[in-house]
Amino acid sequence: MRNVLCAAALAGLAVGLGSCATMSEQQCLAGDWSGQGFSDGAAGYAMSRLGEHAQACGRHGVVPDDASYRAGWSDGVLRYCTVENGFRVGSQGGGYAGVCPAGVERDFLVAYEDGRVIHLADAAVSEARGRIDSNGARLEELDDKIEAKQRELRAEGLSDAERDAIRNRIRELRREREDTEREWRRAQRELDDAEERARDVRWRMESRYR
Repeated sequence: MRNVLCAAALAGLAVGLGSCATMSEQQCLAGDWSGQGFSDGAAGYAMSRLGEHAQACGRHGVVPDDASYRAGWSDGVLRYCTVENGFRVGSQGGGYAGVCPAGVERDFLVAYEDGRVIHLADAAVSEARGRIDSNGARLEELDDKIEAKQRELRAEGLSDAERDAIRNRIRELRREREDTEREWRRAQRELDDAEERARDVRWRMESRYR
């Protein structure tokens, strides 16, 4: 289970790291490497974060204190690797970088996985709402097109062939509208199901961590 969770979570965590400097010049010059290590560990960053700090501070002529950072990081990780925090991180869709010591990791991952269940249920609700919005916008667009073609059909001076072409186009638009409305109604049903599941999942999971 750990390998599966870590593979998915590391990708999400990497996105959050970005390409910006991890420490400012002021932070580098302050030299609080124990405090920085604790902060990073408590935030769930891997020890490799120190390498990024070294790169950022190297621009200012500052070399990290490796031992102080590692000591602070080890303490910070213990604050991160709690059951309650595992559930919180998972439910918020956060990533896990495999930082927890063996003695506490199993319980952390169980809670993290429970939190992920909530996150995925909430994501299904958002996805269904997105489909409703998308199909609703398409319905409005099709209504406008049908109305425009109907006005065009009422114009004077059109040949029979031109009128037939416009009528055919109106039929095509109406068929597409029927298909889109079916998709819209399906998304509405899926939203109802997703919301019910999300409520049930949240109630079951949150009751374990109150």
